[in-house]
Amino acid sequence: MTDTGGRVGAVTSAVARQVRDLRAARGWSFEELAGRSGVSKGMLVQIEGARTNPSIGTLCRVADAFGVSIARLLEPAEQSTVRVSAADEAPVLWRGPNGGLARLLSGLGEPDLVELWDWRMEPGEALRSPDHAHGTREILHVLDGVATVTVDGVDHDVRAGETVEFHADREHGYRTAGDGPVRLMMVVVTPSGEWDRRTRSRGPRPS
Repeated sequence: MTDTGGRVGAVTSAVARQVRDLRAARGWSFEELAGRSGVSKGMLVQIEGARTNPSIGTLCRVADAFGVSIARLLEPAEQSTVRVSAADEAPVLWRGPNGGLARLLSGLGEPDLVELWDWRMEPGEALRSPDHAHGTREILHVLDGVATVTVDGVDHDVRAGETVEFHADREHGYRTAGDGPVRLMMVVVTPSGEWDRRTRSRGPRPS
């Protein structure tokens, strides 16, 4: 198995274990988690069986339902109090058709959920994201190139050296602007609590 294949397998296994443990701790059936997350029961069965590598959108919905960060879903069985991660150890959770990728560098779970991402998008690539849990905000800092950030159907061009912050609990997306690649850092902050997409309400996480 290649190093890349090994990392993908480790991510798939970690997600399977965490989703299974989090669901069991709450006493939720697959149907309950499917309702809360908006992810189909069949997909959840595949995830817990480590038989699929879920998309970034699916991971977002499952994490929101549990009231945890995506980083929590990727945690190995044991965590130390201090962790230093090499860049190539960060899981790649999105790949663009032209070679772009997004790595989840780190995440914190208390008191709010915070994630740090490294995005590299090649010309012509784009990602459309559905609404996140209520109260979620994103901060993007463009390091190279020009990114077009669309929020509620309105485009905002963000150039190298500029930063944009917005409410991400509505439809949004990112794409390259012009002929060059884009690199940006992203911070995602989500209020603590389980998010139920059926009622669009937030409940406290189990202690």
